[in-house]
Formats: sequence, structure tokens, C-alpha cells
Amino acid sequence: MAVFMGAFPVLPGKEDEARKFAQETLDRIDEFEASERRSGITKEEWALQQTPMGSMVVVRFEADDVAGAFDGFAQSNEPFDLWFKQRVKEVSGVDLGEPMPGPLPEIIFDWSS
Repeated sequence: MAVFMGAFPVLPGKEDEARKFAQETLDRIDEFEASERRSGITKEEWALQQTPMGSMVVVRFEADDVAGAFDGFAQSNEPFDLWFKQRVKEVSGVDLGEPMPGPLPEIIFDWSS
């Protein structure tokens, strides 16, 4: 199982909108779970992180094929996926309907007991 960990910016003043988006996603959990299955994602976590450079949403998810999960989701025209991509763009300015710019984040430390 591969892991993705990345930080998405939160546009200035959109911290409450990020929290609202998380709650909206939980309210649509059946659709979210179906989307995750289509993308091959088995677990996903979000954290709102305040930094000196502004707020970020730190996302961690597990999938057999992280790049494939992004590519499949980017190409999806399922109604929930279109809604989700629009909400991400409103909160972060990131367009998940486009290929990820640059390489995926590199995990440089991984420990478990």
C-alpha cells in the first residue's frame, strides 16, 4: 500500500470554509466512500494546519497506486467528484481536475513499531 501526504493551501480567510467543506463531505459520506473506491483509496485523513505562510490542509491517503488515484479522480465526471473538485478549488485554488504540477510529495521518513 502506498501513501500520499501533501499540503494544500487554504486561500486567505477560507479556514471556516475548509471546515464546512469537511463537514459537507461527511454529510455525503456514502458518495465520498463510492468515490474513494473508484479511485482505489482505502483511507483518507485531513488536518487543518496553521503555518507562518498561511493555513494548509494536510491530506494523507492510502492507495495501491497514488498517481493512478489522482489521475482517475481528475478525469472523473461523476456528480460527487465534480462537486468535490469544485469545493477544493473554492477553498484552496487547487484544480484537482488538472494533472498534479510537479512530482508527488516524497516521503523522507516512515517509522512504525
